[in-house]
Amino acid sequence: MLLVASALALALQAASPAMRADTDTVAYHPRPRPVAVAYSDWYYRRLKIHRWVSYAELPVFGAEYVLGQKLIDNPADGVRAAHQAVAGTLGALFVVNTVTGIWNLEEGWSGMDQRKLIVAHSVLMLAADAGFVATGVLAANAKHSVADRSRHRNVAIASMSVATVSTAMMWFLRK
Repeated sequence: MLLVASALALALQAASPAMRADTDTVAYHPRPRPVAVAYSDWYYRRLKIHRWVSYAELPVFGAEYVLGQKLIDNPADGVRAAHQAVAGTLGALFVVNTVTGIWNLEEGWSGMDQRKLIVAHSVLMLAADAGFVATGVLAANAKHSVADRSRHRNVAIASMSVATVSTAMMWFLRK
């Protein structure tokens, strides 16, 4: 009897994990553990820059809106120059955030959590970028007609709105 029990124990040890009798290995297939992902020091530097620039975005939007409205109400040269300077600042902010965002998206793709949120943010921000480029193109004719001025203003407000929603998504939904 002891010999049969020993032979049975050896047979169970040699069997596949799904066939073994011990509870540690019976048909239990845990999820693979997440792989540790190491990001470069530059990834974190770019992320810090990206976040700080995003904090500056909304006040610059507000200033640009107020200056644009003043320019519509009273088209003085000083207001036009201020509006153009703030637009240039806004363009620089978006260039910095687009470059840092795309670079970190590429570097962090393999270990990214909340991928759908980040991709949605990226697509919305690229759409806002395109809207701001269109706003700049439309600015050339904005001083010549009311219709062109309205079109410039509407595209600018739409672009600011898309960018604000996208930024707020990351601020409030990102873990």
